Amino acid sequence: MKKILFFVLLIHYSQICFARPFENGNAQTGKLLVEKNCVSCHASSFGGDGSGIYLRDDRIVKTSSGLLTQVRNCNTMIGLKWFEDDELNVARYLNDNYYKFEK
Repeated sequence: MKKILFFVLLIHYSQICFARPFENGNAQTGKLLVEKNCVSCHASSFGGDGSGIYLRDDRIVKTSSGLLTQVRNCNTMIGLKWFEDDELNVARYLNDNYYKFEK
């Protein structure tokens, strides 16, 4: 019985270690939030559709935790009053489409 419990816990923890970041976020919902709240500001600063902010060589965000921190910073600075789920949704969308962090 102890061996079975050990293997179950091992499998569970290995899934956590190798899970994609923002696995619980919804990219489609995140996309809608970005389009509604972020694109106009980013486009005015970086031109085009604003995606240049994510793709620039000197970008601030270098890790998945940094991405979530930046989403939270924008949420606070702009006063969007997003819930934590909204922040995860946005981070998931941005990661899936621009950053491609694996953990």
